[in-house]
Amino acid sequence: MKIHDLAALHAEATERTALEYQNTRISYAELNKAVNAYASYFISQGIQPGDRVALALPNCPEFIFAYLGITKAGGVAVPLNLMLTPEEIVYIVKDAAPRILLTQPDMANKLSALVSNSPTQAVPLDEKTKSQILSQPLTSFPEVDDDQVCTFLYTSGTTGHPKGVMLSHRNFVSNVKSLKDFSKLGPEENFLAVLPMFHSFGWTVCVLTPLYLGAKITILDAFRPKEVLDTLANKDITIFCGVPSMFAVLQKMSPRNTFPKLWLVISGGAALPGEVQRGFEEKFGVSIVEGYGLTEASPVVCLNPIYGKRKAGSIGVSIPDVEAKVIDETGRELPPGEVGELVVRGPNVMKGYYRREADTRETLKDGWLHTGDLARRDEDGYFFIAGRKKELIITAGFNVYPREVEELLLSYPGVAEAAVIGVPHPVKGETVKAVIVPEEGHTLERQEIIKYLKERLAQYKIPEIIEFTDSLPKGPGGKILKRLLQ
Repeated sequence: MKIHDLAALHAEATERTALEYQNTRISYAELNKAVNAYASYFISQGIQPGDRVALALPNCPEFIFAYLGITKAGGVAVPLNLMLTPEEIVYIVKDAAPRILLTQPDMANKLSALVSNSPTQAVPLDEKTKSQILSQPLTSFPEVDDDQVCTFLYTSGTTGHPKGVMLSHRNFVSNVKSLKDFSKLGPEENFLAVLPMFHSFGWTVCVLTPLYLGAKITILDAFRPKEVLDTLANKDITIFCGVPSMFAVLQKMSPRNTFPKLWLVISGGAALPGEVQRGFEEKFGVSIVEGYGLTEASPVVCLNPIYGKRKAGSIGVSIPDVEAKVIDETGRELPPGEVGELVVRGPNVMKGYYRREADTRETLKDGWLHTGDLARRDEDGYFFIAGRKKELIITAGFNVYPREVEELLLSYPGVAEAAVIGVPHPVKGETVKAVIVPEEGHTLERQEIIKYLKERLAQYKIPEIIEFTDSLPKGPGGKILKRLLQ
């Protein structure tokens, strides 16, 4: 099965709503018709199997039509993060070399100028173009293999230039099937799609999964807290997927809202602080189920059981058909309780990085995807993330896992966000530094924070340097970009 086949799975249910956007409803039959029209349009523009087409669009039905239309035409979709700087967009366009860049009209001139020295053609998706595409005469579509690459998803570049993760139809569809088998969800669900669709979490979990189920997708083009709360309350949303920073903002808003149909909230994209989870659940009366994934795994690897036992601070257990284990530097699997690198194997694992053979060999070893995340597994098979392998702080020979220190800092009254990094030290090699964002209206004292930590942490784990700031740099998935802090 190919990802564009998901648009046709339920096309015979002509009255069933697939998408709702700004009070406009689109049935599964209309969705399938639109995907076919976009595929025909791309073929008419000369797109051949393997050609890239970039998308610079916000969350909207046209993003889905175009993405699935590109793959049905045999092309490779390259969704662009709309928050990228011009230099980052130029880098990706140069790397992926798309034939077409489909963009919203207000960005067309800017993007045309950026790609003027490349063979990429920027096409504004205005109302006239939309009408032309939807009236496009249908053509015959090429045969597409399940293992054919259908997308390049560029990583957020936490360790340097972004890399193009090559994902196939099989990668995505296997991940969607695993999610269905694990969750037992059905067509009666209504997913809120507010996570950006250019991100693997938003695309797989909030778009492809409900399409596979025959469920409904309610689309918001951006995260506006009041609009999210109103939508959860008034649009019969049953499933809300978000990142921790979203939940942190929502729990601080007042008054308390009630969501009559919401029963499942899934957190991913970054570590979920315990204080954020508790605050959200106490305020809204809905539990958050934490999971874990990465773009290279399409992306979902682990999830806390939806109907079974959830463990606070855990990313849960590996989903069906996906294997995960914790290893040491020699590749030996570690017993429960010991911290090592989390590695993953399954049909959801990427084919590699585009034009990055050395990086691919470093990441894919002996059939296992090396995530770069440090984790431990307990006796029940639940995994706990300790931090990034490259973020491990070694001070005077002692290992400090940033996540442990960050969790404690976030439990301190008045701390909104915290990031812990290692910085050079002339004697210890590295020392611990904390960067803290205070809650609005709170003044924090360094010595009081140190005193709080001393009662709860070993001395070598306590930050020698504490810096206060108004905000922390984040990627599109809400993950703090510690490279920029360092």
